This record gives sequence, structure tokens and C-alpha cells, in this order.
Amino acid sequence: MNIQHILADLGIQDHNPGVMIGAEAFGSGANIESHSPVDGKRIASLSTATSDDYERVMDAATEAFVEWRKWTAPQRGEVVRQYGDALRAKKESLGALVSYEMGKSYQEGLGEVQEMIDICDFAVGQSRQLYGLTMHSERPNHRMYEQYHPLGVVGIISAFNFPVAVWCWNTALAWIAGDVCVWKPSEKAPLCSIACQHIWNEVAEANNLPAGTSCIVNGDYTVGEMMTADRRVPLVSATGSIRMGKIVAQAVAARLGRSLLELGGNNAIIITPEADLKMVIPATVFGAVGTCGQRCTSTRRLIIHSSIYDKVRDQLTQAYKQIRIGDPLDENNHVGPLIDTDAVAQYERALEAVVEQGGSVLVPGGRLEGAGYESGCYVKPAIAEVTNDLEIVQHETFAPILYLMKYDTLDEAIAMQNGVVQGLSSAIMTNNVREAEAFLSCAGSDCGIANVNIGTSGAEIGGAFGGEKETGGGRESGSDAWKAYMRRQTNTINYGSDLPLAQGIKFDL
Repeated sequence: MNIQHILADLGIQDHNPGVMIGAEAFGSGANIESHSPVDGKRIASLSTATSDDYERVMDAATEAFVEWRKWTAPQRGEVVRQYGDALRAKKESLGALVSYEMGKSYQEGLGEVQEMIDICDFAVGQSRQLYGLTMHSERPNHRMYEQYHPLGVVGIISAFNFPVAVWCWNTALAWIAGDVCVWKPSEKAPLCSIACQHIWNEVAEANNLPAGTSCIVNGDYTVGEMMTADRRVPLVSATGSIRMGKIVAQAVAARLGRSLLELGGNNAIIITPEADLKMVIPATVFGAVGTCGQRCTSTRRLIIHSSIYDKVRDQLTQAYKQIRIGDPLDENNHVGPLIDTDAVAQYERALEAVVEQGGSVLVPGGRLEGAGYESGCYVKPAIAEVTNDLEIVQHETFAPILYLMKYDTLDEAIAMQNGVVQGLSSAIMTNNVREAEAFLSCAGSDCGIANVNIGTSGAEIGGAFGGEKETGGGRESGSDAWKAYMRRQTNTINYGSDLPLAQGIKFDL
């Protein structure tokens, strides 16, 4: 693929203003240089937001909200529909940029853009279904109902591993709800945000939208701090590490704002004796090595019944020998690089900790060097045999390391699955309906996502996405996640000539 042609198609220049109010681009802060983990080459640079730039964005966003909220929800949905079509036209180029700037395979880059298209389609339908409820009043000649109204400015803080899709999960729903959005992208994949905004601007201009409906504020953590402390931002949706999420939650809660958090995962698959191993192996391998282990839903732990442990271990070992690692834009490869050399160092420290804490490395990892690996970001997916209580196993390492452990009873397996602070995604592989239902019961998985006979990663946009415990408790994407972007209001209407009070209270004058 010709990267320069891709960048030109998406409007990416050698230097890009990193702050945007609609099509108005500026930025007086320090520059960010974006380097690809694929080959280590500089892609382009962009400027960042200062506090004055941020204030300029917020003025435009709050002004735009006053107008945008007056559009009917179906009218807003029509705009989102057009954005989905614009994404369809740019799917290959945007997918390639995601792959090159972040490092995931081209197929996964295309899949990420498809998620954007899918959530736009979902939001269009949802724009005609922002339903409230009607209730019978205890007072005669009264009726009660509830309705939903826009919140205002929604702040979105996204992570590098899904540099476009997670923003769109939030934005498409926020837009149809009548909100405007200010996006702080990851510093590790900033050019993707510029591309998304350029695509949006064509739609916004065609529909005469207020410029502040969609804004971008590129920068470091200080920009996020401005947003989380800002009372003009009633909702902050943040995706990232547990450490970052706790900081965001405390700052937003201090001003009694709302936070929607999508944080770390330490996801497990339980393999029972009733499992179909033809499904287990590919589901596990993709879950563990897809996006080079940098998905929040990546499979970290494999909890295997002792009676089939050796068989599963041996089949996985053979499968790992078939993994092709290299340029993610080459569709013959399965796995691309980690995001940067800091991530490589964390991966190496984790493997050292496995041995130090009493585990053993079954499939050795290591950094790849030589032709094709000049960026220093390529590593070999590793497998380790451990027990669930090792400190390193209890933590999420954003890298392709899979931990194998044994169990004897299903109750024991579920306890191991739940025995971490994270609660995002989980799965069980079994053809036994009793085992499946036990896993899905209230005494089963404590995660926000629980799957049967599929892996932990690859969520569809139709279901609400998110997790429990230190994963943050947020829900994005499908189902009724739209409610997070709106405020609920209860209305009571008296159409009679008397004024009866609730609970039969008498107050006569």
C-alpha cells in the first residue's frame, strides 16, 4: 500500500493543526510527532491544545449545543446516517491509517472502521426510539410520563488501541441524543482523529451544522485534566487504564459530573471437558494475539479442566508455531507490532515476573530483530503456565502473553475467572447446557460480557459494551447505552380544575 496516497486521501498533511472546531483548524501548543510502530518511520506531526485553545473549543461547543439540541432527533439521525456513508467511502484508507499508525492488522483496521459504520446505522434507528415511559397517576385528572433530553457537551477521551471506533461509539449516540462532542484522542495515534474529523466536516458542511458540534483537542494528559475538571462537560467518557480511570472518576465526581469508564480487562476463557477443541484453539489464539494482545477484551487467561489440560496445551503450542508476525499491512501476517518500545519493555518485564513468581514459560517470547522489525516494536506471542494467584497474573499486561492454569470443578473455574479486580469480558467453551447456564447465572461470571462458545474479544455493536469492578461499570454502543448521553425528566400534568396533593395530603387555605 502507498502510505502517502492514503494520507492524502484522508487530508493528512506533513504538519497538521491538532485542534479543530469543525473545519477550523489551529493549535498553539507543542507538536506531537507520530511515528509508525510498523517501520519506525515518522508519519506526520500535529500541534496540540493550550489552555487558551481549549477555552476556544469549549466556547464553540457550548454555543453549538444551543442550536444542535433544537434539531429533532430524526434530523440528527439523518446527519449520522450521512456520516456512516462517508465512512463507507473512506473505509479502506481509514482502515489502512489505523493499521499503520497503531499497528493492528489491516483486516482489524477495516473491522474497526466497520464498527464505526455499524454504530452509525444503529444510531440512525435509535434516533426514532428515544423512548420514555408513561405512568398512571394516583391523583385524578393527572397523567405522568418521563422523557429524555440532551446533556450538553460530551467529553471523549480515547485510547490508542481503538483509535477511531470507540470515539464513534460515543459520538454517534451523543449526536442523535442532541449532544455535541469534544474529543481528546490518544497521543499515540493522533492522526486518526484528524482523518475522522475531515470526513465529518464534509457532512457537517453539507448540512449547515454549527461548527462546534464536533471538536478535537489533541494533547497530553493536561488536556484531559482540563476536560475532567470542566463543569461545562456534564459527561466524560474515558477509555484507558484502571489507573487513568480512577483519576478521571475522582475529578469528575468532585464536581458531581458523570463519568462513563471503559478500563482494563483480565479476560479468561474456561475450557471444560465438553468443549469442542476445533473452536477452542482459533478462538483462543485470536483472542490472545489479535491486535498483538492490545485489546481490552484480549484473552489473558485460559482456565482448563485438568483432564484435558495436556491436550489443549499441546494443540495451542502447535498453533502458535503457525503465527506469522510482521508488517500488519501485509495480509499474510497475523500479528503486527506493539504500539511502542515502552510496551515492549512492559512485555519483557512481565515474562521475567512469571518466572520470578514461580510460573514457567511454555512458549518463549522475546523481541524480534532484523529485517522487517527495525521499529523495535515486534515481539513473539508467549504462553506461560501459572496459578491464578501470581501477582503478575492479577494485573493486565497489554501484550500477547497467555496464561494457562488448571481447574477440577466448574465452581473452582468460575471462582478463578472472577478472582481478579477486572470484570470486562469472559467466556466458557462447552457443549453442556448445564455448564453454560451455570456460567451465565447470577452465581457465574461477574463480568459485563459473558460468552458461550466464542472468545472474549470481537463484541458486536448491538449489545451494550462494558465491564464491572475496576473495569469501570460503563456501557457504550448498543442496547440502551444511549441513555448515558441524556438526562431523564419526569413530568406530571394536571388537566383538571382541582389541585389534589400526592399521598392524600391536605393543605387547605
